[in-house]
Amino acid sequence: MYINPSKCVACGNCTYVCPMGAIYIDPQIKRATVDRRECVECYACFNGLSQEHLNPTLVRTIRRAFQAMRLRFDPEPDVCPTAAFEPDKLEWPRVVRRAFSDPRVPHESTGVTGRGTEEVKTNDVSGRVKEGEVGFTIEFGRPGVGVWFHEVQKMTQALARANVHFEKKNPVTSLMSDVASGTLREDILDEKVLSCIVEIKTTVDRVEEIIGLVKEVEKHVDTVVSLGVGVRCDAGGEDRVVAPILERLGYTLHRAKTNVGLGRVAPAQGSAQQEPAGAAR
Repeated sequence: MYINPSKCVACGNCTYVCPMGAIYIDPQIKRATVDRRECVECYACFNGLSQEHLNPTLVRTIRRAFQAMRLRFDPEPDVCPTAAFEPDKLEWPRVVRRAFSDPRVPHESTGVTGRGTEEVKTNDVSGRVKEGEVGFTIEFGRPGVGVWFHEVQKMTQALARANVHFEKKNPVTSLMSDVASGTLREDILDEKVLSCIVEIKTTVDRVEEIIGLVKEVEKHVDTVVSLGVGVRCDAGGEDRVVAPILERLGYTLHRAKTNVGLGRVAPAQGSAQQEPAGAAR
């Protein structure tokens, strides 16, 4: 994101909108400025502020006059009075920042918006997690914190050494130069995003091992890490396999999503009809 200094009047409204604290008033030029290294291209500033088109010179003159009289003259807090924000034309690899940080932008790798696949976003009926299997979602970052991809790579490489299955349709997986080793593309390692999700799958008997691995790597990752666990329900709609393991490890369980089997995956032409797969997270 770029703030046009010829339009900016340094009202400071935009500094409160940025979830990463990447906008500040530069004391040298007395204009709002974007720290491009910290900006994750989420467009919260551009979309979150009303863009008025007042004359910058007029607004500055009025502000100076009121300041001289020790009176405040500030626009409404949700307004950029001079429409000073001008989105940059994003090139690779910086375009990755927006794909992961702006929830309205679809990923080229998945065709859907957001940081994960539709299985994570809507828990659709894909049958991805089968009986005896467990799906994990490992989320990195939060507003105000974000995450660098070189930090994410610490986790993906550790998971790869544990021989887990990375979800092929996940956006982070699509950015791997070598899935077998969990290595991300070198040109995106120094890119920062608001958050991202790694999706993996393994067998039930490895639940405790994988949770322990994530907790260990988390100690060396400079961001917030959240872990989600997904498993198929039994015929009664309950999880009697993984839940006891998590409770023994000291976790208080919260059922985040439940797929009640209202849809079904369209089968390939000539193949047998696939039954709905219920799952709980």
